[in-house]
Amino acid sequence: MNRRRTAILISGRGSNMRSLIEAARVPDFPAEIVLVASNRPDAPGLADAKQAGIATAAVDNKIYAGREEFEGPLQALFDIHRVDLICLAGFMRMLTAGFVERWSGRIINIHPALLPAYRGLNTHERALADGVKIHGCTVHFVVPAMDEGPIIAQAAIAVLNDDTAETLAARVLEEEHKLYPQALRIVASGDYSVDGNRVRSKLASASARV
Repeated sequence: MNRRRTAILISGRGSNMRSLIEAARVPDFPAEIVLVASNRPDAPGLADAKQAGIATAAVDNKIYAGREEFEGPLQALFDIHRVDLICLAGFMRMLTAGFVERWSGRIINIHPALLPAYRGLNTHERALADGVKIHGCTVHFVVPAMDEGPIIAQAAIAVLNDDTAETLAARVLEEEHKLYPQALRIVASGDYSVDGNRVRSKLASASARV
């Protein structure tokens, strides 16, 4: 099996990164994690990835004049490691349209809300403030516009009466850890088609706990 060589970009602890690394340990998983990179040299997830035997790198965005200058060394890393796919996992930097277009169809992201609702930050606080009864997470292909792009997979949970932003975030994160490997399997296998903003696949691509 030709496993797709995959890089993960993180900015913090990398909990979704760990779920992807664990999933890729299974021999028949169609993706191989070959690199974990961060824009923060002190990101705790780098140590975890290194301990898991994954190559790691830090490209500190603070020392570059702008996004394009930052993305040059990042692209060089991807070239060195012959990367096929990129997973954004808590990567807190906006990428330029040129970079995203270069990786069109090969870069995915996980977002803690049921897109297209609650793009951006503070998703759990906003969901609670709006009184929604269903919340969750989404994995989507990355396009130049923030938190847009064809939806690969979603997971939904019920919002409980006594939920706080913290408790809701914790339960959504549990779903993220299950959903992201499932979505990466879909993309890495190539067993899907894209029609507008819809991704169709024979593999399971949605779950709900409501």
